[in-house]
Amino acid sequence: MRVLLIYPVFPRTFWSYDKILELVDRKVLLPPLGLITVAAILPQEWEFKLVDRNIRPVTEAEWEWADLVILTAMIVQKVDLLSQIREAKRRGKPVAVGGPYATSVPGEVAAEADYLILDEGEITLPQFVAAINRGETSGTFRSPDKADVNTTPVPRYDLLELDAYDSMSVQFSRGCPFQCEFCDIIVLYGRKPRTKNPEQLLKELDYLYELGWRRGVFMVDDNFIGNKRNVKLLLKALKTWQIEHQYPFRFNTEASVDLAADEELMDMMVDCNFDGVFLGIETPDEASLALTKKYQNTRSSLSESVDKIIRAGLRPMAGFIIGFDGEKSGAASRVIEFVDQAGIPTAMLGMLQALPNTGLWHRLDKEGRLLADRENISQHATNQTMLMNFIPTRPVEEIAAEYIQAFRTLYEPDRYLDRTYNCFLKLGAPRSKTPFKTPEFVDLRALAIIIWRQGIKRSTRGKFWHHLFGILRHNPAVWEHYLTVCAHNEHFLEYRDIVTAEITQQLENFKKVESAELPPAELLSEVTA
Repeated sequence: MRVLLIYPVFPRTFWSYDKILELVDRKVLLPPLGLITVAAILPQEWEFKLVDRNIRPVTEAEWEWADLVILTAMIVQKVDLLSQIREAKRRGKPVAVGGPYATSVPGEVAAEADYLILDEGEITLPQFVAAINRGETSGTFRSPDKADVNTTPVPRYDLLELDAYDSMSVQFSRGCPFQCEFCDIIVLYGRKPRTKNPEQLLKELDYLYELGWRRGVFMVDDNFIGNKRNVKLLLKALKTWQIEHQYPFRFNTEASVDLAADEELMDMMVDCNFDGVFLGIETPDEASLALTKKYQNTRSSLSESVDKIIRAGLRPMAGFIIGFDGEKSGAASRVIEFVDQAGIPTAMLGMLQALPNTGLWHRLDKEGRLLADRENISQHATNQTMLMNFIPTRPVEEIAAEYIQAFRTLYEPDRYLDRTYNCFLKLGAPRSKTPFKTPEFVDLRALAIIIWRQGIKRSTRGKFWHHLFGILRHNPAVWEHYLTVCAHNEHFLEYRDIVTAEITQQLENFKKVESAELPPAELLSEVTA
């Protein structure tokens, strides 16, 4: 069996980092970990080719070569997913689809694909293979059970065009112990975190090392510290591995804010060369946190927690949401104030979305407030450039106006440089002893471009040099990391214009159709068209 694995195009998002990747001659931030894991689970006597369409299109030779086409996607990739399914069918190729989008809303894909491989692939992919061996030409494969991730094989990193990626991805755990109302992670993967054993994850790192990878690695776990006992066992083994290999990788991950309460855990992460962590803060408004059942963020001061994480040596990235029920006017301004005060350089802001099967979805459905039905949720792709897909408790025009203003304010050049500087002044120094590496030409060129743009061409020139010399004087161990984060605003400066334009257009559409008395789903379709 010759299998063509296709990863659909992502629309431009907060995490696209297009302008930054251009500087270092790379195409994509992260690889499709799900697809290369699928390739590892399927029979290894099969042949595989992988095309990440975020890098390049599928060639006619690749279409011709394939006996079977397999795709996976998130909701935001729907448009290109359906396009590629149709391209495969036009060429007479059988198509199988899986992943979070198909699992959440299988009805949208069922009419297009031959096979649906849903839920967790360690369980449903063998069902699919058995059906193929029986000669079945279609089918849906599901299981309510959660996979034992200790059985997950090492992903097929060899299938990737490695030079096109800025970072690699590995997964240690699935699931999250918390019950946030808006989150679909617990719907897809459960509330009991399941972890690989340390030796298993180290085999994945060994493989990346053998393939020559020497850059960043992102632990894609939705909550890396969901099982703290097992995480500490991993970190103990990972520290030894990093020392033996002379720290070839730096790590980033996602974690809940209660990370700040465990100093030992933070120290172990820094010892392993973790230098950043994404935090789901959501809002500084405690009433909204309680309403959405994000109780873990109400147990201690959020600003103090972020401060502890920074001082331990982990740069914070954080997610924020506006549009919660009962939210008072000025929510976005309170987010800006918190971000500036806490010193969080990268703050991802979005308007609340109801994802299928979440607690929020079910509650709003009962209240008759959804603007999309379950099978058409993805016509309203959930990223930072879309209006809310339900009727909020305060005017959507007010929320959207706050959102646009906040996004523009957060990434105003001087403001961004100030809070990045404030963060790195107190950022704990790395403790790992990495060997000196001669900078590559592409990195030197990127540095020169950033210095030209932010230190000479723009009005930020005075602040850029003042802050850089301040870091070199007061916290010199983090200067390289600091300049990298300064460079990130090249992306956000452009992306805030995209957010402004697209949300403004949707608001104009909303005003035009609001009085038409359309059914909710039709209203949403007209607004987002």
